[in-house]
Amino acid sequence: MTLSPSQAIEAADKLAVVDALYRFAAGIDLRDASLLASSLAENAVSDFRAAAAKAGFDYPVIEGRDVIVAALTASLASLETTHSVNNPRVTIDGDTARLDALVEAQHVPRNDSSRHYLMKNRYDVELTREDGVWVITRNTVDNIWRSGDPTVLSVV
Repeated sequence: MTLSPSQAIEAADKLAVVDALYRFAAGIDLRDASLLASSLAENAVSDFRAAAAKAGFDYPVIEGRDVIVAALTASLASLETTHSVNNPRVTIDGDTARLDALVEAQHVPRNDSSRHYLMKNRYDVELTREDGVWVITRNTVDNIWRSGDPTVLSVV
């Protein structure tokens, strides 16, 4: 199968959009604040409220790249995490994009590997292209199913 030049550009753009979510997830898992920050627009918004509510706790909407990086780094500091991105679907309109994906997120306390909390979440992500790189402007997360001990998320 041979792609036309416009099809090749569209395919590359879609992959680059998904890469923003890969950078977000890997930044969390690798505890790499720079990688996490590279996935976010300066005025990004992360909304985990729906997923958090299903786990039984409140988590505020977080606004601003630096605030998001600091909040996620602090709230997950005592956990080992793995995030797997699946079934990404991308729609691009010029320099904006929409990404819908499933993300499986495993959380295990560093000091007690016998406990875990596994979540399958739907990510609704809005992105923009800045200086040729796709970055997340808004990420809204809802939970589809979960298993394990939700108090793992409140480990300090």
